[in-house]
Amino acid sequence: MTMNRLNGRVAIVTGAGRGIGQAIAQRFSQEGAAVVLAARTTAQIREAAREIESSGGYAVAIRCDVSKERQVERLAARVVQRFGRIDILVNNAGINLPPIDLTETDPKDWRHIVDVNLNGAFFCTRAVLPHMKERGTGVVLNISSVGGRRGGTGTVSRVEGGVDQLDRDDSRRGRGVRGAGGLPMPRRSGHRHDAADRTRGWRDLMKPEQIAEVAAYAVSDEAATLNGVAIDVPGNANTLSG
Repeated sequence: MTMNRLNGRVAIVTGAGRGIGQAIAQRFSQEGAAVVLAARTTAQIREAAREIESSGGYAVAIRCDVSKERQVERLAARVVQRFGRIDILVNNAGINLPPIDLTETDPKDWRHIVDVNLNGAFFCTRAVLPHMKERGTGVVLNISSVGGRRGGTGTVSRVEGGVDQLDRDDSRRGRGVRGAGGLPMPRRSGHRHDAADRTRGWRDLMKPEQIAEVAAYAVSDEAATLNGVAIDVPGNANTLSG
C-alpha cells in the first residue's frame, strides 16, 4: 500500500460521515492530506474526524447540505480561509431510490435527487474551481452510479448521467486542473440512503476501503494523465474506460 502520495494537500470529501465517503477521507489522511469532511450529519462527520485525528491525521468536520448553493459557497470559503488552498474535491454525497418506471416517478423525488446528486456536484465543483485555477492545480473526483453510463430503470441512473458529464466537462477546463474522472458503481436499491452507504450489504461489491484506495490513486500524481475518464468499481470485474 503506497503512502504519502497526498502530502501537504487539502481535500474536501462530501458525504463523509460514513461508508465510502468516510473511507475515502481516512485513506486520504493516511496519504498525508488534510481532510475536510462535509455532510449534513454533524455528529457523524465529527466522529469520523475524531477517528482520523486519533490515528495521527488532520481532519476538520464542516456541516454542509450540498444541495444548498450558499452552504457550499461557505464551505469552500471556510476551507480556503483556514488552509489557503483546495487541492482535491471528492463529490460523494448522494441519495437513492428503488428502481421505478419513469411514469411512476414522483416529481418531488426526482427534484430531490437532482438537487443532491447532480446540483450538489455542480455547486461543489463550481465553488472550488476558481481557487484551483488561481493556483494552477487541483483534482475533482465524482462518485456516481454505473447506471449513469449504462442506463437503467432507476431515478438515479437517469440523473447521474449528468454527473458523469461533469467529468467530461471538467477535463476541458485546463490551467493545471484536471477531472480525475468518476468512480461509477451500482447503487443499492430498495430504500432511501446516503451515497456513503451504497455498498453496505452487497457482498459482491468492493468494500469502501477498496474503493478509497482507487480514489487515492486517482487523485494522486501517479494518475496525472487521467483526465475526464470513468473507473468502474462494481466488484470483481472492474474496468478503466476513457
